[in-house]
Amino acid sequence: MEYGMNKNRDNWNDRTPVHEQSEFYDVASFLAGRSSLLSVELDELGDVAGKSMLHLQCHFGQDSLSWARLGARVTGVDFSQEAVKLACSLNDKLGLDARFVCANVYDVPQVLPEEKFDIVFTSYGVLCWLPDLTRWAEIIYEKLKPGGTFYIAEGHPLADIFEIVDGELRMVYSYFEGEAIVLDTEGTYADRNATINNTVTYEWAHSLGSIVTALIQAGLRIEFVHEFPFCMYEKFPGLMEKGEDGWWRMKGKELIPMLFSIRATKPAES
Repeated sequence: MEYGMNKNRDNWNDRTPVHEQSEFYDVASFLAGRSSLLSVELDELGDVAGKSMLHLQCHFGQDSLSWARLGARVTGVDFSQEAVKLACSLNDKLGLDARFVCANVYDVPQVLPEEKFDIVFTSYGVLCWLPDLTRWAEIIYEKLKPGGTFYIAEGHPLADIFEIVDGELRMVYSYFEGEAIVLDTEGTYADRNATINNTVTYEWAHSLGSIVTALIQAGLRIEFVHEFPFCMYEKFPGLMEKGEDGWWRMKGKELIPMLFSIRATKPAES
């Protein structure tokens, strides 16, 4: 497990400069005032002004800084040294007070031992990099204040079993895959033609049931689980179209869920 996560960290260190220059992340417009947050999380998480937020797997911090622009006191955590370095640079350029910490999710209790947060937030392409959801959920519970909120918006695990093969969408992976999936992939979702030195990654599949169960067993109270027929990027190139609302949908009939969200709370102390 540790070997796989170290390989993933190397891959994300390589991805970061590519993402910084990509149209997908469009850093120039972000620095000019564009928010990277999308309608789902903005509508479902609500007002964050004055609240402390722990953003897990924050990459190079665009969402963290967007929440900071809305008044949250944000601590972003990511395991990529290059991503954290870039996040700190963007924070300085914007004159914001977000804080960024380089750490593996599972090391958060050690690097932030005393702190509790009003909100723990994570989103879009995060869970596949985590081998142990039980511990992940326990850490979320541990780092929330009593009455605090956990929120995730993420790609739906059902959509992740499909890939394009010979121009058609086909089931390639098991929904109940238990072992690490080792991939050797050129480029990134932000630039499919980019040169990446460390191309091997280890990913883990998690069913929606296992995600919800891990959160419940950790002690969190689920407020809702929502599923959506769209996602935030062209997951299946050539088979999707971008709507006026900015979301990508399958061309023709909406057949499978592409995105889900969960909001949960830590019970207040009696």
